[in-house]
Amino acid sequence: MALSESEWESKFRTWMGSASDTEKARREHAESMIRSAIQASSALGQHKVRVFAQGSFRNNTNIPQESDVDVCVLCSDTIWTDTTFVPNFTDAGAGLTPGTYPYDAFKNDVEKALVSKFGRAYVLRRNKHFDVVETGYRVDADVVAAFEHRRYTTQAAYVQPVGTQFYADDATRTVNWPEQHYVNGVAKNTSTSMRFKGVTRILKSLRYEMLDAGLAEAKPISSYLIECLVFNALKSSFGHPRVFDDVHDVIANVWDQTKVDATCWDWGEVNEMKYLFRGGQPWTRAQANEFMLAAWRFVGFK
Repeated sequence: MALSESEWESKFRTWMGSASDTEKARREHAESMIRSAIQASSALGQHKVRVFAQGSFRNNTNIPQESDVDVCVLCSDTIWTDTTFVPNFTDAGAGLTPGTYPYDAFKNDVEKALVSKFGRAYVLRRNKHFDVVETGYRVDADVVAAFEHRRYTTQAAYVQPVGTQFYADDATRTVNWPEQHYVNGVAKNTSTSMRFKGVTRILKSLRYEMLDAGLAEAKPISSYLIECLVFNALKSSFGHPRVFDDVHDVIANVWDQTKVDATCWDWGEVNEMKYLFRGGQPWTRAQANEFMLAAWRFVGFK
């Protein structure tokens, strides 16, 4: 039986809420324990290493179905560079010297530190990250071991804050910009009457209901992509008295703009350092467009 607009409004308002204080405390405890594990490592203690939360937990766009916390262990002793915009770039001109701490050694040191703290049974090595298994007093944590990534704009200058870069065990390379993502997300939330993050949580939750209903259009859509799509929606789509109307307008706007490449070719991820539909992303514009149309029909918007 289809829900009425008022019933969807009630459901949307429930979904848009952030995590409870208890859940936040469990996530913060997981982050704290991982930091403690890294700090206790004598091998890692010889290097410049810092630990910080990233992802949906840090950005306050997480939902109950995605309760794990993403933690980055970042080493700045070895730096990977992107010199695409500086054709005649030289390491010497930038004051860079060959690194002496190989990434494989660093990643293995992070694994040893986690196992020493939590026990082998609670640390699972995945392709891209280490999974620190959930217990009654901490949530599941995905830990990534990364080196500093610098995108140079001139021979001497690079984008700040710096990014992160890591390699999966299958040699897949990933570059992230967590600080830019956080700052831009806060700015978008402020400019949309504090609705950007709430609508993001709503569409993430809606996707899970669509999956439960067997809708194929929801399967290839990641939570990260949803956040980026909502980020690119017009500001005028947000701030209605009813949340129902915000969701209506965001879906309509994103669907309309993703019908062809030309109207979303310059869209970026929330970090605005990477294009959303270029450069070998694991999703396509067509998939995003099909998801929005399926979501529209699932709710019964008119």
